[in-house]
Amino acid sequence: MKLAARFDAVIAYFSQANPDASSELVYENPYQLLVSVMLSAQCTDKRVNMVTPRFFERFPTPYELAEAKFEEVFALISSISYPNAKSRHLIEAAGILVSRFGGEIPSDIDDLMSLPGVGRKTANVVASIIYDKPVIAVDTHVFRVSHRLGLSEGKTPREVELDLERHIPAELRAVAHHWLILHGRYVCKALKPACNECGLKETCKFYQSQN
Repeated sequence: MKLAARFDAVIAYFSQANPDASSELVYENPYQLLVSVMLSAQCTDKRVNMVTPRFFERFPTPYELAEAKFEEVFALISSISYPNAKSRHLIEAAGILVSRFGGEIPSDIDDLMSLPGVGRKTANVVASIIYDKPVIAVDTHVFRVSHRLGLSEGKTPREVELDLERHIPAELRAVAHHWLILHGRYVCKALKPACNECGLKETCKFYQSQN
């Protein structure tokens, strides 16, 4: 199967199977989404959603967070992976949001990446969801699924991102990120992919190589 046909098949499948895919993080505004995505690095969305209600009650905007003490932030997110680094990054990022951006979450990818603890994946998630930017965030799930399906052979997340954006129409990129991440989370798992339950096995290079 040629690459273009493979992308067409994947898009057609997800468009029917999960047309309204969205983030599983619970948030009410851009600030809450940014914090939640920062916390979600190397951590499950379920765990993040357990922590954030108390966090946002204490720090409802970047202004309160910018003035926070490290110990208080750490206590609220201690069950999250890498709480030391994330506590520092959250406080520092909030300070920059207040001083440079008037407390608003910037829409520009480079501006987002200027915040401590915000890499390209986090920046793309926020820009895509909040500002409808035509970008695709590549995390470990998206990276794995893209390789298994045969959508990319990129050796880095950035290379995979560019491959996906080259072949997925701009208007579908936001939802395509969620298609791939949810597929990786619940079907195309890292250790035990549920190939028999997958509607894409006839398209998937990994499945075809195993059978």
